[in-house]
Order: sequence, then structure tokens, then C-alpha cells
Amino acid sequence: MAHDAPAAAGGATKLAIRNIGLILSGDMQNPILAGDSVLVENGRIIAVGKAKDLDLEGADTVIDAQGTALAPGLIDSHVHPVAGDWTPRQNQIGWIDSSLHGGVTTMISAGEVHMPGRPKDIVGLKAMAIFHQRMYAAFRPGGVKVHGGAPIIEQGMVEEDFADLAKAGVKLLGEIGLGGVKDGVNGHKMVEWARKYGIQSTIHTGGPSIPGSGLIDKDVVLEVDADVVGHINGGHTALPDSQIRCICEGCKRGLEIVHNGNERAALYTLRTAKELGQLERVILGTDAPAGSGVQPLGILRMVSMLSSLGDIPAEIAFCFATGNTTRMRKLDAGLIQAGMSADFVFLDKAQHSAGKDLLDSVQLGDLPGVGMVVIDGVPRIQRSRNTPPATRIPDLVKGKLG
Repeated sequence: MAHDAPAAAGGATKLAIRNIGLILSGDMQNPILAGDSVLVENGRIIAVGKAKDLDLEGADTVIDAQGTALAPGLIDSHVHPVAGDWTPRQNQIGWIDSSLHGGVTTMISAGEVHMPGRPKDIVGLKAMAIFHQRMYAAFRPGGVKVHGGAPIIEQGMVEEDFADLAKAGVKLLGEIGLGGVKDGVNGHKMVEWARKYGIQSTIHTGGPSIPGSGLIDKDVVLEVDADVVGHINGGHTALPDSQIRCICEGCKRGLEIVHNGNERAALYTLRTAKELGQLERVILGTDAPAGSGVQPLGILRMVSMLSSLGDIPAEIAFCFATGNTTRMRKLDAGLIQAGMSADFVFLDKAQHSAGKDLLDSVQLGDLPGVGMVVIDGVPRIQRSRNTPPATRIPDLVKGKLG
């Protein structure tokens, strides 16, 4: 398997996927699509429907789904990468590739905070952000798309700094609160500067997670008004329920629930969003690598937990890890619809699961099995080395792994 795989390598390509048992769109408004086939050209979805209605002939790559489910590649909205596919926090190599085996095809950096000797002066933090943006744009472990380069803002930054970052290609801010900016007034001012230049923001929520970070409570979260309320269930320590409710009711921003947080607070947030009729605000991350380690199946675990314990239909829970994040993060991924990047994960219920099918097994709390992952129309892996074995797996009839 190539570890530095460009999108749609090798010129014009055509991928035909047939015999799909279930198509999960990633869109909460229409989570299950009619059809049994998908046509892809040059790394983009061209059409979704019945095989008899699509031009599947002459494809360079053919996948027989063998009745398995097709979902958009999963998105981890909250990771802390450092250098390539290595993390010094756990001294582990290959954590991104391992997450690919958990169905993750896109990752969003919430700040490269674990970089040894991370610079905190303004020139240094800008340089590091630009480096990470460039590096992850060029290096794709297993084909996974890592949106890196998320600076941790510090006191003394001015509007020109955000203009410089945007001009260099930086599109994200790391978690506000992990650096020297921990108050609402300065945080809000810098978020507005970032927003002016097209840079998205995330705020740390809850108790401190690393040396130098601090408590960020509801008052700061609401005043800063970042685009995403990062790990609203704590990373690791959650705010009191009353403050979580106040945040959910007091803003319209993204509500990010993470694996490395408080599970009870995660379910409370989910229930609150459901009560408000705002499940479209819920997105998922792992907040890894961290002191809790690396969780290659973290996003699948969150989908299963929120579905089973939160009484959410499994097809909707999958949207938390796909289309909801796509819309909020403005991504070219996470939806199965014409024009989007062809990033897919093939899923089936795990062998011997009590569930009658994939969706039922997830809603019962079981993890699904991953049978294949495709990124940019290129098959990257077949049966996952990390998930429980799927009952059925797709067959790569024609073509090869990228």
C-alpha cells in the first residue's frame, strides 16, 4: 500500500461499484439512498443509482460490494498530529494509517500541540502552522487526507498575523485555550480576525488537558463564539451539565463530541441537541493522540455508542461522522452524492453480532466490520486489521490497491 498517495494518480480513471446492499448518504435529511451502484470518474462521484441505469462498462476498477453497506469515508474532526504518521505523545508510528483501518479517510487538526519544543512566539507559531499545512497537503499516510496547520493562538497576535496565515494557505486555528489566549475578549477578537480571512476556529471546552492549558467555561465559550465548540464533553474533564446546556442553547455553532472525553457528558449533549431539534450541529472527533492513547476505531466507537445509548437511528449517527462535519467544515468529502470526492468505507455487521443487519447491530452497540476503504476513487485497503471481521466483504474484481 502506498503511503504518500496522490489523489486520482495515473490520469483518467473510472471506478464502478455494484451489488451494494445499503447506501448511507451522510446527509441527515436523506440518510439512506435508493440504488445498488455508484459510478466514479477521476476520483469524483458521477452517479448513484441502479446498475441498469448507470454506465458501469469499461471501468478501470470494479468492486463487487457483495451486499455490504457503502458509507462516506468517516471524518475525525479533532486530532492532534505532529510529524507525518508519528506521534511523540505515545511514541507511536502509523497511527493515521491505523485509523484508516477504522474507516477514517479525513482528519482535521485541532492544533499540533504535542510537537516537542512547540514555539510559542508569534513568528515561530506561524512558521510551524505553515509547515504543517504544507507537509500534510503533500503527505497522505495510506491516502488519508489530513487537514493540518492549526496554530495555537497567543497573546500579542494582530490582524496582520491572521492575514499572513491565510495568504500562506492556513485554514484552521488550533483549540483556543491551549495557549496564552484564554479569555473571551481576546479570543473573540482573534476569532473575528480569523473568520475575516476564511480561517475556521475551534475552542477548547472544559478543564485543562495539557500543561499550559486552562479551564474554559461556558462564559468564555459563548463570548469567543468559535465556529466549533471543541470536545463539549470535555477533553478529558467536562463542564457541569448546566453549562453544557447553556452552551447548546446559547449559540448555534458546532457541538463536537469526542472519544477521549466524558461519555456521560457526551450522551447529555446528544440528548440536549435532540431536544432542541438540532442534531445537525453534532460532529465527532477522537481528540487523539493524547494521554488516552490512539484510538483507530474511535469514530466507529462513538457512532455505535451514541446510536445505542442515545437512542439515535444508526443511519443518523453515521451522519455525525460524515455529512454534518462536511457541512460545518466545508469539506470535499463526507457525502455520497454526485460531484463529491469518492471517499468510501464498506461496512457490514460483525460476525456473530446479535443484530439482524448492519444498522441493527450498530444500534445494539456492536462495532461494524470494515471490508474495504476507498479514497479518491482508489481502493486503499481491503479487510480491516482493526475492526471485528465483517460478515461479508466486498470483492475487488478488477484493479488493485493504491
